Parts: sequence; C-alpha cells; structure tokens
Amino acid sequence: MPRRGHGREAALSLLSKKIGIDLGTSTVLIYVKGEGIVLNEPSLVAVNRDGTRILAVGRDALEMVGRAPDTIQIVRPMREGVIADFVVTEGMLHHFIGRVQGRQRIFKPEIMICVPSGVTSVERRAVTEAAISAGARQAWLIDEPLAAAIGAGLPISEPRGNAICDVGGGTTEIAVISLSGMVVAHSIRVGGNRIDDAITTFMKRRHGLLIGERTAEELKIAVGSAVLMKEPLATEARGRDLVSGLAKSVQVTSNDITEAIQEPLRLIVGAVRDVLEETPPELAADIFDRGIVLSGGGALLRGLDRYIAMHTGLPAVVADDPQTSVVRGTGLALENFEVLKRNQSYLR
Repeated sequence: MPRRGHGREAALSLLSKKIGIDLGTSTVLIYVKGEGIVLNEPSLVAVNRDGTRILAVGRDALEMVGRAPDTIQIVRPMREGVIADFVVTEGMLHHFIGRVQGRQRIFKPEIMICVPSGVTSVERRAVTEAAISAGARQAWLIDEPLAAAIGAGLPISEPRGNAICDVGGGTTEIAVISLSGMVVAHSIRVGGNRIDDAITTFMKRRHGLLIGERTAEELKIAVGSAVLMKEPLATEARGRDLVSGLAKSVQVTSNDITEAIQEPLRLIVGAVRDVLEETPPELAADIFDRGIVLSGGGALLRGLDRYIAMHTGLPAVVADDPQTSVVRGTGLALENFEVLKRNQSYLR
C-alpha cells in the first residue's frame, strides 16, 4: 500500500506545471510542457539606484538601456552563464515564472534549468536556490551542451559520438556526447557578448567612434560575418565622435566586422580543438564522419560554420532554429524525465 505522502507528491507532480528554463547571459527562454516555448526575453533588469526595487524586467528594461537617468540602473544579473547578482536573478525568475503560470499559482511548478558544464557546485547551488526562492516546488539542473544536443535532435542515446558547440551570450560550450552522457566537455567564458565588445573596441580604434553595447549587437546582426565575403554587406553605425564629442555616423561593412571579431573566434576554435584532442579515438572517428552541430544565438553569425570547418577540418552544420535548441532540449528532458533520471549526474 503506497504511503500517503507519496500519493500526495504524485498528485502535486501531476497538477503542477513543468517548466524548462534557459537562463542565459543575454536571453531567458522558457518552455512549458505541453505548450512549447512561451517566453523569450532579454535577461535584463532595471533597478533603482540602491538596488532595492525592481522597476522593469526583460524587454521593458532593454528599452531603457543607454537612455535611463542616474536614478535607474540596468543590470545583467547573469554574467558568463552564472549568477552575478543573486537577489536580482531571483526577482527576474519570480517575474518570468509568474507570467508563465498566469492565474494557476496554487501548485508550485517543477523546473529544470540548464547551466554551463564548467560551473562549480557553489554556482549550481545558487541557481537551484534562486529557482526555489522564485517559487519552484522542485528544481533540477541539466548541463547546457546536453540540453543543446537534445534540442538539436542528435541521437544522444546511441553508442556513437555526437559533437555539439553551443555559442551563447556569455559562454561557449563544446561537448562530445555518447550514450546520453558527456564524454568530454569544455566551457569557455567567450560568447556573443565578447564578440559585441570586440566590435565596440574596433569602432573606437578604427573610426574614433564610441558606440554602446546595443549598437554593437545591432551591427553584428546586420552585417556581422565570421569569414570575409566577396560581396560585403554594409550598414551605418551611429555613435559619439571621440575627438569632437558630437554625434557621428560611419559606414561599416561585413569585412570590417570580420576583422574586429577574430580574437573571440580564435578562442572558440581553440576550445573545439581541445575537445577533439581529448576525445577517445572511436568517438573521434564518428565525429569526423558526422561533423559538429552548432547551436545557440551565436551560431546565427554568418559563416561561423565555414570558419569552424576551415580551422578544424570538421564538417560543421548549424542546428534548426539554433537560438532555441537549449530550451527545447531542456523541455524535452522534462518530458522524458525517466530516461534522464538514470543519468543522475546530469540532474543535480
């Protein structure tokens, strides 16, 4: 006869929503079991000067970037894939979970959050505690490369090597996965944000133009390319002239951006090579046959697949809708929970 407590747990589990969260440095995506991706917002929070009150979250906070008075601070509570400000992260999660749950707040949700594979046990505990404080009944963690591979549709349960490179806002995760587990994994704190910083530095050095991080990201999206283009795209960049201090605009081409972002791209390729060097020979043979799959928002950079193929000798392919691979994988992991539960090391 089942114990009463167990029956109650099972009933609560059935009634509570199951939510998968990709708690990224630049974006938060939320997947609800049975509904799909329900939220895609910037991970930005506007707080008052002393940080005691949250004024805006997500897109509302993004609108304030570079335009807010001194009394309002725009904070990125996640830095390089980990929590930089615990209180603000908890407030942001609370806001987003509340929005996703709507009126059904009687039963606390079960939440699975993905974390970079290189984070420490202290950082893992911080993510779990933030989720519980924000209203989760239970919080599970899954490593980001594993979630990305599931979301990209790789056959991770087979005894074959699957290589994934997830280029996020704060981190790039590279892993070789076989039999539902990570055989080799590297996490480097280089991603889309570092690429934006490289563009900002280049504009300052080459054109004497000071631009904000939002403008740098817009340039990357509009004309950014990892490899030189025969017919470069061009756009206008507006900012402040460092000499006169007045507003100024200059024309920027794809090839300018290619030159600007070589350093972060070299670091990403270096990490891919390190993983390949540590991969057991049988799995390495599989990867050379099947190539490496690119996911994450950074995979949308023009020519990144060609750049990685050129510098590693591996075929590289971009996953379908790479930006949502991780959150879709987190959601699928929730739906096939029993399969992943066998691999306890990934459900911390």
